[in-house]
Amino acid sequence: MNQKFTLTGMNCKSCEAKVSEYLKTVPHVSAVEVSLENSEVSLISSKAIDVETLNQVLPQKYRVQNQPIAQITPQTPSKMRQLQPLFLLFFYLICATFALNYETGVTAAAMLDFMGLFYIAFAFFKLLDLKGFPPSFSMYDPLAKRIPIYGWVYPFLETLLGIMLLTRWQTTIALWATLVVLGITTIGVAKTLMNKQKIKCACLGTALKLPMTEATLIENTLMIAMALFMLFA
Repeated sequence: MNQKFTLTGMNCKSCEAKVSEYLKTVPHVSAVEVSLENSEVSLISSKAIDVETLNQVLPQKYRVQNQPIAQITPQTPSKMRQLQPLFLLFFYLICATFALNYETGVTAAAMLDFMGLFYIAFAFFKLLDLKGFPPSFSMYDPLAKRIPIYGWVYPFLETLLGIMLLTRWQTTIALWATLVVLGITTIGVAKTLMNKQKIKCACLGTALKLPMTEATLIENTLMIAMALFMLFA
């Protein structure tokens, strides 16, 4: 069943992520959707959850109202619909890469351009909400979970790697860094999918609410494969 409650105490995007993590620990709750804009929280659970149970797992700063404001039937958009922004971004990255290399057709140069544009574009969306990105990222990235500062640095690291690949400056270092950085994230994504956890993907930051799906795993694997090709082919 799906229950929707009014929630007070949130003042930033990081609050959304924190409240979501707390409420996911409640027994019988399978999914949590928190909205800072509407001051609401929606729960999908196998049985009705009372507000006292919810408030017990929340810090005093956050309070659920005494009664649910609605009980609704879940209407989840299709996976393709939810991932439309990601597919659209990949389309534009491919078009830009083709425009830069259509005269020469050099495969190696095209790969470097695509990887560089990939990093720059994805870093841009993360920087739109720098405060909200680290908590969301730490939900599945093993290194960000253990070292929180890594989540804050990650968008700037992506920007640097993108510049290095586009300018062909220290490309070997950038490619090895790609293997390490995306390799760690891919491990976390794979574990999340294997455990069938329903969390949001932070690959495009928090501005676009993308679900964690196989598409996230594919995009990381594609980048790793291109880095390996460039290093060893």
